[in-house]
Amino acid sequence: MIILGIDPGYATVGYGVVQYERAQFTHIRHGAITTPAGIPLHLRLKEIYDDMLTLLDTFHPDAVAVEELFFNTNITTGIQVGHARGVILLACAQRGIAPAEYTPSEVKQSVVGYGRAEKRQVMEMTRVMLKLPRMPRPDDAADALALAICHAHAAGSQLTRQKLGL
Repeated sequence: MIILGIDPGYATVGYGVVQYERAQFTHIRHGAITTPAGIPLHLRLKEIYDDMLTLLDTFHPDAVAVEELFFNTNITTGIQVGHARGVILLACAQRGIAPAEYTPSEVKQSVVGYGRAEKRQVMEMTRVMLKLPRMPRPDDAADALALAICHAHAAGSQLTRQKLGL
């Protein structure tokens, strides 16, 4: 299974592509979609949308995992990230993919085994699980790889339950 993890944002959208087969992970690629500061939001959203379609057409993922929106103190930033997340979901829909959505605590639980793990712990476990020589950069891409790992674990659990008739 090829999984595309997406960490949404409007300045930087992290992405990570992994293959999950026989309970083993293979890192394919990671990086970030970036949009220039100072341009109108609608142009940033168009750039994110176009780049998402390119990622989907390049990697043909079997699944896409997107982080659920987490509001901290700045509601304006949260709304703008929500707009970006919307065009990401639209790109997936246009390619016939129903994205899975995970909260930050679900990702931490899946990757580290503890829902309140620190960001550095998640990044290090992601590096170890994917057998990478160094920490993935930027941080948004590391988060996206962790989302892909989380989805692999969740999908694997779901397939096991189906096989057992649960």
